[in-house]
Amino acid sequence: MGSMTPTLQGFIDLHIHSNCSDGAFSATELVDQAIVQELTTIAIADHDSVASVATGIAAANLAGIENIPAVELSVQYKSFQDVHLLGYGFDHTDRGFCEKLDLLREKREHRNEEVLARVNERLAHEGRARIELSHVLVYAKGVIGRPHIARALLEHGYVKSVEDAFRRYLVPCNVPKHYWPVAEAISEIRHLGGLAVLAHPTTITSDHQELWRIITELAEIGLDGIEAFNNLALADDMEFLKRRAGEAGLLLTGGSDFHGIEAGLELGRGRGGIRFSASLLSPIRERLSERRKYDREYNRNRASLSNC
Repeated sequence: MGSMTPTLQGFIDLHIHSNCSDGAFSATELVDQAIVQELTTIAIADHDSVASVATGIAAANLAGIENIPAVELSVQYKSFQDVHLLGYGFDHTDRGFCEKLDLLREKREHRNEEVLARVNERLAHEGRARIELSHVLVYAKGVIGRPHIARALLEHGYVKSVEDAFRRYLVPCNVPKHYWPVAEAISEIRHLGGLAVLAHPTTITSDHQELWRIITELAEIGLDGIEAFNNLALADDMEFLKRRAGEAGLLLTGGSDFHGIEAGLELGRGRGGIRFSASLLSPIRERLSERRKYDREYNRNRASLSNC
């Protein structure tokens, strides 16, 4: 799990994206930026991909900081689509899990190529030159994401910002994603010894009562924690989530959701410039330790029964 420095001091960022999904920077470049921001622990949580994990851990070890293996899965819960589930500390080398991610990545790749085709139809209608896939791949490492298309639109001078690209092209030209059922995704992360955390919860609903009902239901099927501190929550949202999570025994995490292309969004910082305290790490480490201890005991007991 990278270098597990047991400090409770300093700052962390447990939600960062590399160019192995829809970020602008490589894992090594993100580690370099984390050093500049004086972060002690990071988690590169790419969308449906663990391709950056090994490189990120190696770079972090060399730099003397910690990089926790992570992923951000697109899941569905009842009628709520594109709910984001963060996985932390799991076995990112598991072949079965990697094969499932490969399948998701293939579906995602085709989806974003369809989005690009729709964007080009709109550009043609406006009398503008099309954007070739090769232009988008300049900003991606393998699979393209909508932010990569946004950067190509910006580079061509068709939009004023990434936000403008989404408003004028990417949202109107969107193609639905393929989602994991949330119960299956939570079970998969826990089976691999990791923790399942709900990312930026208020993107599901801003109604606190309804949101807590959803979180409670997810906790009943194995959710470990919530990303209470993030760029998409207001101060009262974060306070509400912090208070209720404490009452329910859920872990708290914090992250910037940094991609490297959003205006005004910084690595290691949330809304209003808040920083994420390393004190969040102790309960996370304890829960991971408990889970791994349980898994070891379970496997030993199962092996003993099979030898009877």
